[in-house]
Amino acid sequence: MAPGLLIRSLFPSIAGTLMMTAFSKLLSKVQGQNFSESAQLSRMIKRIMPLLSENKRMAAAWTAHLTVGLGFALAYIEGYESGKIKPGAKEMLLLGLVSGILAVVIWRLTFKAHPLPPILKSDAYYWQLVPAHVIFAIFVTVTYRLQQQLLNAEEDKPDISGESVT
Repeated sequence: MAPGLLIRSLFPSIAGTLMMTAFSKLLSKVQGQNFSESAQLSRMIKRIMPLLSENKRMAAAWTAHLTVGLGFALAYIEGYESGKIKPGAKEMLLLGLVSGILAVVIWRLTFKAHPLPPILKSDAYYWQLVPAHVIFAIFVTVTYRLQQQLLNAEEDKPDISGESVT
């Protein structure tokens, strides 16, 4: 991993995860089903640790959700910085689609491996993960590009402190 990659990926991953979750919560309201990833994780934690407080369950759920988001963001940004992936519109869409399909597989395996998985009304939960991850990819990429522009602008600023550098 390139030096500083984790730090450079942190803010974009948080932005992407929060916007993806906002999309899932909005879709939950429209569809009348709970598509919130953090809520599903919290429900699974409750079923295996029923005495854990709701606050601790939600903290654990969000920690897990944000950590997975960081993993995806690290992969995207490593691809951008190595030149293997261009941070353009087509690439954001493709990364989101691939990530969404991977998320469907991961969630299916997670529910299958869980001793008391939540019962889903339909496969709609799985399919909403694809557009949710497109949104994730867009926000990770846009946030990363803005962050890089800001950092580059800071480096280009002249020293106006009046102190000599010797």
